[in-house]
Amino acid sequence: MVRPYAVTRGRTRPSGQEFDLIALVVSNLPPGADPPVGPEQAAILERCQGDALSVAEIAAEVDLPLGVVRVLLGDLLEAQHIRVSRPVPPALLPDEHILQEIIDGLRAL
Repeated sequence: MVRPYAVTRGRTRPSGQEFDLIALVVSNLPPGADPPVGPEQAAILERCQGDALSVAEIAAEVDLPLGVVRVLLGDLLEAQHIRVSRPVPPALLPDEHILQEIIDGLRAL
C-alpha cells in the first residue's frame, strides 16, 4: 500500500485549475497504448477510455481519495493525456422564471 502523499509527491492541489466533482474526464490515449505514467494514473486512463466519467466516479472506481485523484488528473491534463468537460457555472444558466414561461407557452400550444 502506498500512502496518498507519496502518490502525489506531497502535493495537495492540482497544478492547474481545480476539478469540479461533476466535471467529465475522457482519455486521449488510443486503446491499447501503454500510458507513460505511474500505475495510479494508468488506472485512471484505463477507466476513462471511451466513456466519460465524472471526477467523483473516477475516485470511487480507482479507490483513491478525491484530493489525490484531483492532483493526478491535473498532471494528466497538463501532459494532455485527458480531456475535461467542465460543468456550466450556475450564473450562466437560464433564469428559472424564463424556463417556466417557456414551459407554460409550450403547454398552451
